[in-house]
Amino acid sequence: MSAPVAPAAAAAGPVAAVAPVVAVAYHSGYGHTAVLAEAVRAGASDAGAEVHLVKVDEITEEQWTLLDGADAIVFGSPTYMGTASGAFHAFAEATSARWATQAWKDKLAAGFTNSGSKSGDKLHTLQFFQILAAQLGMHWVNLGLLPGWNSSTGSENDLNRLGVFLGAAAQTNVDEGPDAVHKADVATAEHLGHRVASTAAVFLAGRAPSA
Repeated sequence: MSAPVAPAAAAAGPVAAVAPVVAVAYHSGYGHTAVLAEAVRAGASDAGAEVHLVKVDEITEEQWTLLDGADAIVFGSPTYMGTASGAFHAFAEATSARWATQAWKDKLAAGFTNSGSKSGDKLHTLQFFQILAAQLGMHWVNLGLLPGWNSSTGSENDLNRLGVFLGAAAQTNVDEGPDAVHKADVATAEHLGHRVASTAAVFLAGRAPSA
């Protein structure tokens, strides 16, 4: 009697893990948001992702192609006058070419922002990012943290000290430079990057068997 033939999948062995590709597409007017972008990059890299920073006000065709190939895109902008910056809005409008072809459908998306006030209507900027992602058919990754600094035992050094759920939010005094971005806000942005990369890895692992 001939020996049983192993299933094709078993013969091929386990599917090798593939590092997710995460792109951080951001605008920074005075350098504060760039600090957060770097923190997101660090967190995603620590989670094993290949990470690329893209300044949307200087974006090239090569970088558009890079975004097309990413598994996740994290949007970042300062909050000016209650919404994302004009430079980021110009980038968002340019993504309409991707909307028309659904080129970014089923990618992951997340967002971060900074403003001078504790609130500063940062939530509106994050909602703008979320709606942009939804129009492009992307899946939104939230911050995944409980709020910090909301009890007598809390402090301004807690992660998510501003109590935002939708994304990473930071507050920096308007008369101080990028070095003054609060360390807790930097750590919160790093957490977001790690969470996005980890979630992207799960998505990739789930897609591998069907592929």
